[in-house]
Amino acid sequence: MAAPGSVAWRVGGFAVKPGGRLFSHSQCAAAPLTAEQLAEKIRAQKREQEKKPAREVPKDPVRRRVHELAQLSQQLQRVHPNVLAKALKNGILLQNKEIVVINKPYGLPVHGGPGIKSCITDVLPILAKMLDGMKAEPLHLCHRLDKETTGVMVLARDQETAHRIQELFRTRQVEKKYWAICVGAPESTDGVVEIPIIEKEVVSHQPHYKMTLAPNYRISHEDGKTFKVRRHRDAQVAVTRYQVLSSASSCSLLELQPVTGVKHQLRVHLAFGLGCPVLGDHKYSHWSKLAPQKLPGKALKRLGLEQAKVRHLPLHLHAHELILPKGDEEKKIHIVCRPPQFFSRSLKRLKLEFPEAEKE
Repeated sequence: MAAPGSVAWRVGGFAVKPGGRLFSHSQCAAAPLTAEQLAEKIRAQKREQEKKPAREVPKDPVRRRVHELAQLSQQLQRVHPNVLAKALKNGILLQNKEIVVINKPYGLPVHGGPGIKSCITDVLPILAKMLDGMKAEPLHLCHRLDKETTGVMVLARDQETAHRIQELFRTRQVEKKYWAICVGAPESTDGVVEIPIIEKEVVSHQPHYKMTLAPNYRISHEDGKTFKVRRHRDAQVAVTRYQVLSSASSCSLLELQPVTGVKHQLRVHLAFGLGCPVLGDHKYSHWSKLAPQKLPGKALKRLGLEQAKVRHLPLHLHAHELILPKGDEEKKIHIVCRPPQFFSRSLKRLKLEFPEAEKE
């Protein structure tokens, strides 16, 4: 801490005083620089960066949009918290004295972690002040969405409301509907997937962990009969309702209703349970490896992509609708969120039809 009457700046892991020297936390650091030398070094690095040729932007409109989305995801990690909070404020779907419902953008994680510079949790105090003044209590998370998932996300204005809504989610009283563009289509146009899920290590040349199915029944390789197996103690009950809304171009648009809330439940049930992974889900399109999703030729043609560029495709999973109970049927809070532009454009290119309600 600076002495009274002095001024100090912090740059990365360094403390700098005007006219003074730069002090490193490392005992093995190079010779210290003055503040002026450090400023000149930063300016020189900036000039060098500006001299580098800009990365070529694809001419094809589809590839250009994929490139822009990849850039957006990276920029979200560098944006100033105030700018991010303002963007969330502009995307508010509903607010009252108890809750604020936002439209979560693609590529923005809910929680922080290694390598994450910006997340929703970090900007909740700023967003609260933008909405209710400088003395406002920070907003509270009521549930979470994956980094790549877009759509409806509920925040509470106080801790008591947050606990109440979290309990509604825990006891499965909140109705949730997601939209997903999938590669392929289920054999049945609607149904229920009720298969427990467990996290396992994938043993390969790239060891990693994934959520996967832990079915209660298996089929005998000898006689083809079904037999019950002992339930794994770490397996979690997972239930998903689904309905096919449209199908074309070797892809389909599904409406999903998760009855339970297991990590990556929708992605795992779609990929490993129904055999139709979410478009852009490069994690669960394969079990034994980490590799870009492989798309059928018809889908590639419709999307205007080469297989080599599929790795840039974003996850097409959107939290479309949420219904919060409020004592009785008439007082239910019903929130609907339109999908992002990249989702709508993919629907159009794949000739998948929007539900009638969305066309209005």
